[in-house]
Amino acid sequence: MVTPVDGALTPVTAFALVGALGVGSQWLAWKLRLPAIVLMLLAGIVIGPVLGVFDPARDIGDLMGPMISIAVAIILFEGGLTLNFHSLAGAAEGVRRLVVLGAPLGWLSATLALHFVAGLGWESAAVFGGILIVTGPTVIAPLLRTARLQKRPSALLQWEAIVNDPVGALAAVLAFEVVVVVHADTSAAHAVWELLRGIGFAALVGVFGGWGISRAFDRGQVAEYMKVPVLFAALLAGFALADALLHESGLLTVTIMGIWIANAGLPSYEEMRRFKEHATILLVSGVFILLAAGMNLDTLSMLDWRAAAFVAALILIARPLPVLLALAGTKVPFRERLLVALTGPRGVVLVAVAGLFGERLVALGLEDAARIAPLAFVIVAATVVLHGFTLAPVARLLGLTAKGRAGVILVGGSGFSTALGEVLEKLGVPVLVCDTNIIRLRGARNAGLQTFYGDILSESAEFGLDLIGYDRIVALSENDAYNTLVTTDLAPEYGRANVFQLRRETLDTRRHTLPSTLGGRRIAGGLTYGELSRRMHQGWQLRATRLSAEFGYRAFRETFPDSVLVGELPEKGDLRLFEPRADDSDPKLTTGAQVIHLAPPEPAPEKAPERRPEKAAETPSETAAKTAPSSGTGPADSA
Repeated sequence: MVTPVDGALTPVTAFALVGALGVGSQWLAWKLRLPAIVLMLLAGIVIGPVLGVFDPARDIGDLMGPMISIAVAIILFEGGLTLNFHSLAGAAEGVRRLVVLGAPLGWLSATLALHFVAGLGWESAAVFGGILIVTGPTVIAPLLRTARLQKRPSALLQWEAIVNDPVGALAAVLAFEVVVVVHADTSAAHAVWELLRGIGFAALVGVFGGWGISRAFDRGQVAEYMKVPVLFAALLAGFALADALLHESGLLTVTIMGIWIANAGLPSYEEMRRFKEHATILLVSGVFILLAAGMNLDTLSMLDWRAAAFVAALILIARPLPVLLALAGTKVPFRERLLVALTGPRGVVLVAVAGLFGERLVALGLEDAARIAPLAFVIVAATVVLHGFTLAPVARLLGLTAKGRAGVILVGGSGFSTALGEVLEKLGVPVLVCDTNIIRLRGARNAGLQTFYGDILSESAEFGLDLIGYDRIVALSENDAYNTLVTTDLAPEYGRANVFQLRRETLDTRRHTLPSTLGGRRIAGGLTYGELSRRMHQGWQLRATRLSAEFGYRAFRETFPDSVLVGELPEKGDLRLFEPRADDSDPKLTTGAQVIHLAPPEPAPEKAPERRPEKAAETPSETAAKTAPSSGTGPADSA
């Protein structure tokens, strides 16, 4: 057992502290709607350089370096798993330009800014400039979800961030090897050969590893419960194998492995990707806390006005100029080019790789390389804060966000679904009605609602529909099993609080009760599809009634005692759908909100009995004529 020195934490306590602060920062950022990476940066600096409670080098020791390298490899692998080529529709040319032209131009512009503005030597500037190609995928993804960007600019930013991660690392490797050649007796030809051999070997390992894993999984040669452990073991083996030949080339290996598996069409791909998303959150949190806590006040004191000037030059010149040049002449509209050019947040990969190469350059005798790590932290903090608060407003100014309120996807083209869509559209909430039967969409189309003929879970819907403006799913089809499938599959993407379905028709017995992990929240007062259909046929109607100080909840219930509450739309804010409570009580309604409810038909007003006009008294001859039997000899009666 390792005995900690005075004032040091045990490794177990240190890991627990890192985990608590990292996940706690992520949760607090979610509650406050702030960039999580900024809170993690502050937490790490407070417990490290400021208070001295935690020092990774002291409390964890030599394991810190390998731990960070492996964590970055897993983060890049998970990023590669998100690169399905189908999602490139409409953005392939732009992404290709950003990688092939934008990355080298960005490397050059960042190197020039580092040398002439930040004051670094050419060698340190070239290595750090290569790392600055990276725009953090772990930062871009949450920013895109918050800003609700349109599909193409969102795809451009996401693909650029993930693909350029290994590209930036390899650029830094290339520059670093050149520096090693300059400071060593190794010939330039030998160094170039070693570099090309390492990159080629890393790419080969990535392709072979991705192909082998996909083939084994597709043929059922790995048990379902073993797939994630096998995947992790394979990526670690591939990373270590490539890294043994050329430092940091393992990042290229794991990225290629992830991209190959993402496009292999594996049936269990979604489960694997979501599991690694959870692991990535933990790893990002841990790595950033470790790196921030590992800083010291002497290092931070190296930052001066040159650092601030460099950050401004990077954001205003070194990032926009290469992007605009790379995208010039493409079919990408200028507004989208401008948004991409002005958006370049950096994340944990930049800090991790910059800290690693900074230490190695210092070991080679380049003292100015000690400024690389603090500069990386400043860049990350500045870009994340800036883009975290300005991306959505800038995108709205350029007209590249989903307009209006967040919308609702209604799955199933029933009469209730159409009626609900009409009410929501009149209230300004976008609606998309989906169904696999085109006939059932007739009512929605006649009502002027946007429709999609097909399966909402299909690739056609995922890659062909622009769903960025919708944040709720309501499954209203007549098929209970399909409703459960839709809400279960889409819950991780939309959040379980935002997926709803009708109550199942089956009896509430143990034989039919599903686990709580399946399905969505109930809606429409817990009514089933059959109960809703009968009520709609009986003349029940969906209405929107505004509550006010004069017409409050009590007056609403007196006016509509039998109405079923569906949801409400506040004056400011997004739609709120109601889930029935166990005690059948109504949820708390908001004054000023439009209450959406299913109201019974109004009773027809009672009519006074009609008075017939008095007739003149019949004469005896008329009476006799009516009562006399027909002779059958007259003209035929009209039908």
